[in-house]
Amino acid sequence: MIKREDAIFIAGHNGMVGFAVVDCLKNRGFSNLLSEDRASLDLTNQNAVTEYFSANKIDHVVIAAAKVGGIQANNTMPANFLYENLMIQTNLIHGAHIAGINSLLFLGSSCIYPRDAGQPIKEKYLLTGPLEPTNEPYALAKIAGIKLCESYNRQYGRDYRSLMPTNLYGPRDNFHPENSHVVPALIRRFAEAKEARLDEVVIWGTGSPLREFLHIDDLADACVHTLCMESEIYKKATQPMMSHLNVGSGKECSIKFLAETIAHIVGFDGKLLWDTSKPDGTPRKLMDSSVLENLGWHPKIPLEEGLTETYKWFIDNKSALKG
Repeated sequence: MIKREDAIFIAGHNGMVGFAVVDCLKNRGFSNLLSEDRASLDLTNQNAVTEYFSANKIDHVVIAAAKVGGIQANNTMPANFLYENLMIQTNLIHGAHIAGINSLLFLGSSCIYPRDAGQPIKEKYLLTGPLEPTNEPYALAKIAGIKLCESYNRQYGRDYRSLMPTNLYGPRDNFHPENSHVVPALIRRFAEAKEARLDEVVIWGTGSPLREFLHIDDLADACVHTLCMESEIYKKATQPMMSHLNVGSGKECSIKFLAETIAHIVGFDGKLLWDTSKPDGTPRKLMDSSVLENLGWHPKIPLEEGLTETYKWFIDNKSALKG
C-alpha cells in the first residue's frame, strides 16, 4: 500500500506527462518526490541508472520518460525511436528490480495495438495482428516494456504495472514544427498562420481518420489512481487476459473536426487544405477504458476546454519553445 511519505522517483519529470504526474502527486499530498534532469542522469546508460537507484532510497518508480513524436518523426527516425525507448525502459525496469524496488508504473501508448484492431480497442487485442507501419518501432518498444513488467511480476513477484494512454495533449506538449503530434502541430500551424495573416493552411492526410484525445491532467489522475490501487485489485483486473490497462476519454472525433475546432479556438478564419498525398495513419483508434473506469477512474476534461487551455499555454510560452 502506497503511503504519503513514500519516496517516488518520476523519470521524465520535465516532459508533458511527467510534469503532470508530479503536479498530481503533490496535489494528493505526496511530497517525497525524486527526479533528475537528463544532464545529471542519462536514462539510456544502464550503469548510471543502476547506481542512482542504489544510492537513493526509492519506494516507487514512475516511467514517464520516452522519446516521442508524430508520424513524420517516427517515419524518418525509426532506429532512434526503437533504440532509445528500449534502453530507457529496460534500464529503469531492470534497475528497479536490482535495487529491490517492488512498485513501478510503466506508461506506454495506444499504438501498441494492431492497425486493424476491433473498435473500441480492448486490452486483450494486444499482439493479435500487424502494427501500424508508420509508428511500428515505437510500438514495439512499448510492447517490450509491457512484457518486461509482466515478466518481472511472474518471475520475481514484483508489482510492476502498465498503463496505455490514448492520444495525449495539453500544456508542455512538444510544439516542434516537424516532430510534434497532431494537436500541438495544428495549434502552432494555425497560430502562425493567423499571425502571418495567411489565407489557407495545408494539413496532412484526408482528415477522415478518427482519433480519441485525453488531456494530460486526466492521464496524471489515472496514474496516481493506479499507483494507489491495492495490489490484489490490480492483479485481478489484469488477469488472465492482459497485463496492462487502457486509459482514454471514451470519445472520438475526426481529424477534420479537430482541425476545425482548433482553428476556431485560435481564431484562424482561412481555408483548410488537405494534402491527400500524405499518410493518414491508422483509420480509427478508440480505446476501451472500461476496466479502469470500473475501478473508479473517470476522465473529467472536455476536449474543447482542454484545447483552449493548451492554446493559451502555447501563446504564453511560445517565445521559449524550441524550433
